Amino acid sequence: MIPHISHTDTTAPLYLEFIEQLQQQGFGGDTSPDYANRVVQSTDNSIYQILPQAVVYPASVEDLMLIARLSSQARFSRLRMSPRGGGTGTNGQSLSDGLIVDTSRHMNRIIEINAEERWVRVQGGVVKDQLNAALKPYGLFFAPELSTSNRATIGGMINTDASGQGSCLYGKTRDHVLELRSVLLDGSFWESKPLSDAKLQKIQAREDLVGAVHRLVDGIYSDKKELIEARFPKLNRCLTGYDLAHIRDEKGRFNLNSVLCGSEGSLAFIAEAKLNVLPIPKYSALVNVKYDSFESSLRDAKALMAWGPTSLETVDSRVLNLAMGDIVWDSVSDYFPHHEGEPTIQGINLVEYTGDDEAQLRADVAALVAHLEQVSGQPGRSFGHTVVFGAAEIGKIWGMRKKAVGLLGNAEGDRRPIPFVEDTAVPPENLADFIMEFRAVLDARGLTYGMFGHVDAGVLHVRPAIDMKDPAQESLVREVTDEVVRLTQKYKGLLWGEHGKGVRSEYSPEFFGELYPELQRIKGAFDPHNQLNPGKIATPMIDGAELLKIDGVPTRGQHDRQVGEAVRKSYDSAMNCNGNGACFNYDPNDAMCPSWKGTRERIHSPKGRASLVREWLRLMSNQGVDLNDASAQVRRSSFIGGLPQRIRNSLRKRRGEYDFSNEVHSSMMGCLACKSCVGQCPIKVNVPDFRARFLEVYYGRYLRPLKDYVVGSLEYMIPTLARFPGPYNWVMDNMLVKRFFRSQIGMVDSPAISTLDLQSSLRRRGIELATPEQVAGLSEAQRSKAVVIVQDAFTSYFETGLVLDLVDLLSRLGFYVLVAPFRPNGKPLHVHGFMGAFEKAAQHNAQMLNALAASGLPLVGIDPSMTLTYRQEYAYALAADKLPPVRLVQEWLVEQQAVLEAAAKGMPAAHFKLLAHCTEKTSAAPSIRNWQQIFSAMGQRLELLAVGCCGMSGTYGHESANLETSRRIYDLSWREPVNDAQNHDRLLATGYSCRSQVKRLDDQEVPHPVQALLEQLCQARVD
Repeated sequence: MIPHISHTDTTAPLYLEFIEQLQQQGFGGDTSPDYANRVVQSTDNSIYQILPQAVVYPASVEDLMLIARLSSQARFSRLRMSPRGGGTGTNGQSLSDGLIVDTSRHMNRIIEINAEERWVRVQGGVVKDQLNAALKPYGLFFAPELSTSNRATIGGMINTDASGQGSCLYGKTRDHVLELRSVLLDGSFWESKPLSDAKLQKIQAREDLVGAVHRLVDGIYSDKKELIEARFPKLNRCLTGYDLAHIRDEKGRFNLNSVLCGSEGSLAFIAEAKLNVLPIPKYSALVNVKYDSFESSLRDAKALMAWGPTSLETVDSRVLNLAMGDIVWDSVSDYFPHHEGEPTIQGINLVEYTGDDEAQLRADVAALVAHLEQVSGQPGRSFGHTVVFGAAEIGKIWGMRKKAVGLLGNAEGDRRPIPFVEDTAVPPENLADFIMEFRAVLDARGLTYGMFGHVDAGVLHVRPAIDMKDPAQESLVREVTDEVVRLTQKYKGLLWGEHGKGVRSEYSPEFFGELYPELQRIKGAFDPHNQLNPGKIATPMIDGAELLKIDGVPTRGQHDRQVGEAVRKSYDSAMNCNGNGACFNYDPNDAMCPSWKGTRERIHSPKGRASLVREWLRLMSNQGVDLNDASAQVRRSSFIGGLPQRIRNSLRKRRGEYDFSNEVHSSMMGCLACKSCVGQCPIKVNVPDFRARFLEVYYGRYLRPLKDYVVGSLEYMIPTLARFPGPYNWVMDNMLVKRFFRSQIGMVDSPAISTLDLQSSLRRRGIELATPEQVAGLSEAQRSKAVVIVQDAFTSYFETGLVLDLVDLLSRLGFYVLVAPFRPNGKPLHVHGFMGAFEKAAQHNAQMLNALAASGLPLVGIDPSMTLTYRQEYAYALAADKLPPVRLVQEWLVEQQAVLEAAAKGMPAAHFKLLAHCTEKTSAAPSIRNWQQIFSAMGQRLELLAVGCCGMSGTYGHESANLETSRRIYDLSWREPVNDAQNHDRLLATGYSCRSQVKRLDDQEVPHPVQALLEQLCQARVD
């Protein structure tokens, strides 16, 4: 039995007092001094881990003003604060051992869109892709691009002066900031924008903080203009952080925003921004150019820039190979073909053209293509290319490129590519030579790495693979960084070209030289007590204020090395989370992550859950607990033997005894176990796996809720209950029983068992249950057409008609249909952490299915979630050669092209729309296209609708505690298409849980794709 974790790093009294004062003075947002929220906010996408004292989530500008005003009081002068948006920084920009001020939860409104004048006003917590989705109907977009655009906030982009692909044309974030509304540390609210000298003089005459900072910044520019001109490199990226070079704009106007943009939250809270937006280019093309070496792709990029593209990106083979193993590759593989006789792709250049004149764009592309064909195969040149037209298809390739950042962290082994020198910038003409020396630095230390970048801007992304759990390897961070700093200076470049300074600010004095004291003066004017994100960018000239050092800040590796190697391996899908934050994807029509979208609480995200489990493992290890041994003990112990102690522990929990395990448990119980994280996280964080492992040992200490036993035993009870569907359904529909189940069992809206009996219905159709003996007796003709349907509890007993419809469809297509005997699949056991029982169920079921598979007959399953269990959850319980080869029905059916085309003759054509299951979309992405291919072969059109999770996910939506969240998730993306009159009689859904949710919340029946095909086939026969 695991011990309780009673001691954690508690919040300092100063911060508790501050939060209490906030609440007493009308703070309208949320406050979280609890350990779970602090742990989740202790990491970003960097190598660092800094535990904050508390987290606050302001709901308005007034809340920010209250925070600032209160912090300026003498008693809180030692309080430290750090603004936070998406938390995607790679250098610890938003990490703090003080108070995290997270604006993303509540301050995320798009306030105003002025399409005519082409500007928008937004709150700082608005996500970049969220903004562009709102602008798209107006034909506009916010131009600065970055790989984390689906979770990076505008406030975060402003604070890092973010930019990325296309920056040579569109510039950086500050180039699109028209006005900023900020809260200064005296509690004042200030709107900054370009000022004429007359207006500047009026502001400078003020006797407050606003007047002081305007006098100081203008004075620095006036006094140090020549030095600024000489010191700042002439780069597209420039020096982020207090940008002295652009204090005066091209019209000579004073602009305080040049100092605020890139300040990393060290000067003020960015509350709102007025942004310039641009027309979306009408036409676009992307030329994908292949090379046999990365050096060739880099050196050729300079020549390709002469052909006038909008942007040019380079990716090396390591990144490309990682993409090939990810779900994203299915959408782009056709654009990177490998023809016989071609060398292996070692590098690619992505050359983009955009414009409003289609003829001109095509002419530009044709000129480049003619050049590529002329030089193809020459030394140092490309050996092949493809061309893509249209924003939709091009977007898929850029999506692959965006995901490359996270994919680098998915390398095998303990050495993982990490960010610390990954955004150097040099003049583009120096880039190739710079990279060769950069690679020599890494090669000399035996480091592997991936490279990609914005070649047109001279920016390179490099992530060396280092095991930060190894102290000897950790020291390489300092060694390599110092070498890279020397190289960037040699080639007249920067260490931080794109991703901000953060902890790397220790190099600021070296880069800024004589100008660094001026930055200190600016910091001191805005923040005299060094309260805002201290140690970043610059320090005020006060005693004790020092810049952070890259090897002086706690790292993830230092925490993780406290966990034993064997335990780390068992929980590797949590341990390997690198904080890239892909699970914070704002898009409601994307599957990941429904619990995050439904709650907006970071503890209910894959990153949050992985962070909590990592800390839980560390704290358990520090108590001498081996979680693998604890798991084995739970499986050995009897239910009755440990019951008295579990009762005592549960009573203590109810009385309020603190145990960090309970905070972890609360987070885990919000997980839908939909496995979208497994398919969509670039690191393959697998929450359902480590959740199940956690629940197993957690419930070795505490009592399980009754609902777990009900759900876990469902597959075992259902064959018996299904013999009496009438009485069962009557009982479950009784109002008193419903109340009892809701309040005492914790279950709601239990589905009705089908009144159709599957076995008798199969016998009437002449369909036999598949056994090895029966299969052995098949004739050659029968065997050549045979297929075995693998049953699952949900479709066989709650949607029996669907199973029969599949039987009828396949029979009408000429196949010899067999149905495997029902055996518990075990997935419900796994979801609730009955790991021992799950392994037994998996072994028993696999034995039967493998005996059938040995005959050579194909095995197919209907429900995606249950069927994919055979290749996912079973992989943790069985040896690889023992996994039963059960395929999704469409994966097999798509291979029967001739049969489908023959059956299509005489079938009436129809247009259907598919609502695909989350697990299917993210864990078996090609299978969605399989459905479209099947429908096309049978003369039908199948359109895939973009929706997120339906909110049911197995039995999650049937649990009382999850009911409201389940509804909120459904409302995010499902309710609208389900109730759209244009979709009437056209919608199809592949998941049992999805169809159940639609029936429960919208009282509509949505058929399975096989049922639509059967109906069309039957109509053809009638006609």
